[in-house]
Amino acid sequence: MGPGAPMTLITEIAAEISQVTGSRFDPLRRSSIPGGCINRTEILEGRGEHYFLKLNTPEHHEMFAAEAAGLREIGRTGAIRVPAPICWGVADGHSYLVLEYLELGRADAQTAKKLGYGLAQLHQIHSECFGWHRNNTIGTTPQINTPSAHWSDFWGRQRLRFQLDLAARKGYRGSLQRDGERVLAVLPALLDGHQPQPSLLHGDLWGGNYAADRNGEPVIFDPAVYFGDRETDLAMTELFGGFPAEFQESYRERLPLDSGYRIRKNLYNLYHILNHLNLFGGGYQAQAERMLVSLLQTVGA
Repeated sequence: MGPGAPMTLITEIAAEISQVTGSRFDPLRRSSIPGGCINRTEILEGRGEHYFLKLNTPEHHEMFAAEAAGLREIGRTGAIRVPAPICWGVADGHSYLVLEYLELGRADAQTAKKLGYGLAQLHQIHSECFGWHRNNTIGTTPQINTPSAHWSDFWGRQRLRFQLDLAARKGYRGSLQRDGERVLAVLPALLDGHQPQPSLLHGDLWGGNYAADRNGEPVIFDPAVYFGDRETDLAMTELFGGFPAEFQESYRERLPLDSGYRIRKNLYNLYHILNHLNLFGGGYQAQAERMLVSLLQTVGA
C-alpha cells in the first residue's frame, strides 16, 4: 500500500468508516496529497469507493470535530457544495477527519459565476447573534465564537484583540501593538455605523479553499464557520491573488455592497494577516503594520 500513515491507523479508520456508512470498506490503495501546510492528507480507495483523509496530532481532534460541524452547517443550506464529513476522532496516536472524496476539475468563468450566486445564497442564512454555537480554528489558531449582539464588540474582542494578544505572546510588539491598540480604539469610527446582519460565513474563503467538481460546479472546503458580517468573506476573496471578476459580479448582482466596503475590507483582512503572522512568522509583520497605519489614516487618527 506504499508509504504513509501506519497500517494500524488505517485499519482503525476503515472500521469506523464501515460502521458509520453501514457498508464494509477495505482500503486497497492509498495516495498522499502533497501541498498541505497544516494537515497530512491521503486518499483511501477500495473496491470503487474513495475517501479523503486528513491527519494531525492527537491534540487537534477538536479542530477536526469543529471542521466537520462547519461543513455540515454549510452543507445543509444547499447553497454551495462542500465535501460531506463521514467520521472523525482519534486513533493510533493521530487525530483524523474522513470526508467525502470529490473528484475535482478545472474551475472556469462559469464556475466562478455560480460560486458568486451560491455565496450570496449562503450569506442570506441569518442568526440572531454574531458568533456560533462552538469555537473552531482559523488554520490551527483558535477562533473564539462566543455569541454577541454587537458586531463592533465581536470583531474587536474576539477577532482583532485575540490575534494581537497572541502576537504579543509570540514576541511581536512595538508598533504592531501600539497601532493595534489605536485601531481597536477607533473601531466604531472605522465601522461608521455599519450594522450588518449576522450571516452564515465560510470564514476562510481564499482561493486555495475553492475548486470545481468534475461537472464544473463550485466546491468550497476547509471552513472556519461562524455568523458575522458577510463582507468578511468577500474581503478575503480579495487576498492572496483574489477571485475572478465573474465571481465578484455575480455576487454583487444578488447582494450589492455599499461604498463603505472599500474601507471595511482592509479592517477585515487585517484579521487574516495577523493570523498568518501568528501561524507562519515575521514575514507578515510589515504587511500587518502597514494595514494598521492605513486604517488609522482613514479616520485621521
